[in-house]
Amino acid sequence: MQYQWRGKMSRICLLSVALILMSQGYAASGEKEIPPMTKFSQNSATMNFYYCYSCGYRKAFEDYVNILSEKYPQIQVRGANFDPSGLYLYLSKGVFIVKMLLIVAIISQFDIFAYMNIAPTPAWWNLIIGNKMYACMMVFFVGNMLEQTLISSGAFEIFLNEVPVWSKLQTGRIPAPQELFQIIDSQLNLQFSDSVNDNPDFVK
Repeated sequence: MQYQWRGKMSRICLLSVALILMSQGYAASGEKEIPPMTKFSQNSATMNFYYCYSCGYRKAFEDYVNILSEKYPQIQVRGANFDPSGLYLYLSKGVFIVKMLLIVAIISQFDIFAYMNIAPTPAWWNLIIGNKMYACMMVFFVGNMLEQTLISSGAFEIFLNEVPVWSKLQTGRIPAPQELFQIIDSQLNLQFSDSVNDNPDFVK
């Protein structure tokens, strides 16, 4: 009787953890956009950067924010993570949930195989339970590696007023500052007359 009660409580705890992790994962996916980092002007242009966060491109984005805010103070700069295709995104979320459930099961010494009426319990699972700390670390790092592999897109995409002006996925590289300045100037000349101008005090 006591075993059945503990089994029910364990199942409830695991289900609760799964629901919490799923809700946090979807909430995080809806908060990817980074707030604007330059002053907003009513007639300003907007430049959006969509980059691969797991590839380490956040630093390159921040460098461009500083450069663009100095040369084009009226341009509003935004950044967000570039999401991979839907399949890989859902697979990465699935890996995250399985990773956390395994860690909870290992820490709580929950017998997954007894719950599934599989007897006897494999020796390798008993070995994992006997080395909980090491097993949790391995599950965590291997799970993180799989997640990063699934969501790593290598993207550094730049849009000016919703018009694509640069794509690392197509060119294979991040633009040099002078290249981006030339692209911005040509695009602004096409889209605006005098509403957005560069900073005359900017040292090229």
